[in-house]
Amino acid sequence: MSEPTSTSGTGPAAGVRWNLSHLYPEPAEEGLEADLDRSLRSAREFAERYRGHVPELDAAQLSEAVDAYEALQEPVARAGAFSQLQFAADTATAAHGALLQHVQERGTEIHQELLFFELEWVGVDADRAASLLADPALAERRHLLESLRRYKPHLLSEPEERLLAETANTGERAWSRLFDEILASARFSVDLPSGAQQLSEEEVLSLLYDADRDKRRAASRGLTDGLKQHSHVLAFIFNTLVQNKASQDRLRTYDDPMQARNLSNEIEGPAVHALLDACQRHYPTVQRYYRLKGRLLGLEHLYDYDRYAPVGEPQGERSFDEARRIVLAAYGDFSPELAEIACRFFDEAWIDAELREGKRGGAFSASTVPSAHPYVLLNYTGNLRDVMTVAHELGHGVHQHLARERGLFEQGTPLTTAETASVFGEMLVFRRLLAEETDPQTRLALLCGKLEDAFATVFRQVAMTRFEESLHAARRGEGELPIERMHELWLEANRAMMGDTVHLTEDYALWWLYIPHFVHSPFYCYAYAFGELLVLALVRRYDEEGEAFAPRYLELLRAGGSASPPELLARVGLDINDPGFWEGGLLLLAEMVDEAEARVAGAGDRA
Repeated sequence: MSEPTSTSGTGPAAGVRWNLSHLYPEPAEEGLEADLDRSLRSAREFAERYRGHVPELDAAQLSEAVDAYEALQEPVARAGAFSQLQFAADTATAAHGALLQHVQERGTEIHQELLFFELEWVGVDADRAASLLADPALAERRHLLESLRRYKPHLLSEPEERLLAETANTGERAWSRLFDEILASARFSVDLPSGAQQLSEEEVLSLLYDADRDKRRAASRGLTDGLKQHSHVLAFIFNTLVQNKASQDRLRTYDDPMQARNLSNEIEGPAVHALLDACQRHYPTVQRYYRLKGRLLGLEHLYDYDRYAPVGEPQGERSFDEARRIVLAAYGDFSPELAEIACRFFDEAWIDAELREGKRGGAFSASTVPSAHPYVLLNYTGNLRDVMTVAHELGHGVHQHLARERGLFEQGTPLTTAETASVFGEMLVFRRLLAEETDPQTRLALLCGKLEDAFATVFRQVAMTRFEESLHAARRGEGELPIERMHELWLEANRAMMGDTVHLTEDYALWWLYIPHFVHSPFYCYAYAFGELLVLALVRRYDEEGEAFAPRYLELLRAGGSASPPELLARVGLDINDPGFWEGGLLLLAEMVDEAEARVAGAGDRA
């Protein structure tokens, strides 16, 4: 079962599939089940040794306990990674969904045996905990243990925590799986000049970037009609998950729906709202650009399906080999080590990039476990945006690979810094493409493309976060929301960003229905804005320091989640607690719009 599916792949990356036997050789189920059994035995032995004794441990003993706690969880994490990746590669095969559910249930069983440990540690008297954390014996575990204690006000009793863990498998996890299966199996009928075609989500979204307006309009209608067919179920999933989160937040005494995400991101609420507010103040930058784009495209009115129309001559399809060359060259310009690691993803089958029926849409990089390596999922259609997606996900992958040495508990980072390497990778590729290009019109097209990517990463993500805020507030105040109300909230959030520069049609009202972040990771989206603006600051630092910056940057990636984001970023000279920090990146985007306007003024309004 380590192969994703027997279905043949299509698209420019046909044949590019990952090899999950790196996690479990065939027969995969045997090794996976053995890992789960071993983890359960170890968890029970751990509980027998430490239950009721955590407050009595000295620093050396607590360090030893955390090491054991981490070691026994890596096998179950490996099983979880395998089942999730196999399901993402082929959601249509029932056995894959069944295995995912089985691993989640077994993982819950193991988690139940270990719940006591974190609860007992969090319950240790504050003075005693401070004394332990100051001991050099806990130096390598200090951040982890301090982070756990931040959750003290929001943890319940062990029986209550057990109940919530048990019901999650038939609650939010089940709804999330249903969402993935619906979108992966959906087909969207698009009336193209060559005739009606049944397209996947990725294929129809890709057409929104086509130079032909009729194709973009047809894709918009096809996407909308397809979403309408599933809108009843998808809206029910959203309503249910929003209410489920409200119940969880109430039980855990979170003050607002975003607080749990902020806590996991190791960022304070006021800092998040400072970011969101700063971005909203710069919405006129977005509107200024789209006025310019309308002129470049020769369109009196821009519609939602025109937002991603390419500026200039169509770039044409880029093969997956060409994407590989561009990304590795850009990474190598910055750091040979960065390029060497990225190359392994291509050479050692750590990537699944082809289009395939039943495959989950979108793109991601999964860190898996320190004893293995990350895997990247793409749906590569061959446009320039997909080249940037390769750069983005390989940035994640390289980050995850470098951070493996921190171990299972600290290889990952809060979402606030998780996007650092991915967005930095995109910027490296953009600069490489710009440096290679000599034609002024093509350079303008590249600049416009980068602006649109940045706007999608900053301002659109802020608009989506504002939508989530309004959705959760309305669900709490009004009860189960009719789908028309949800459409209304979506349009309100997006119109605030677009102003009168882009006309959002009634069709666009449905387009929140396919966005997975709202289902899988509520309030994830602001981390993209955080990451993009942070990277703009890092790029400025790189420009100032030159080659000397690269080793410090790689050390930042290697650190994983071993310290808080402010502490890690202070090591490269950035103070994200400065209230004016975000203005620098936002002003840089405004300057890029200035440059685009100047180029157009110098050359005439030619698309």
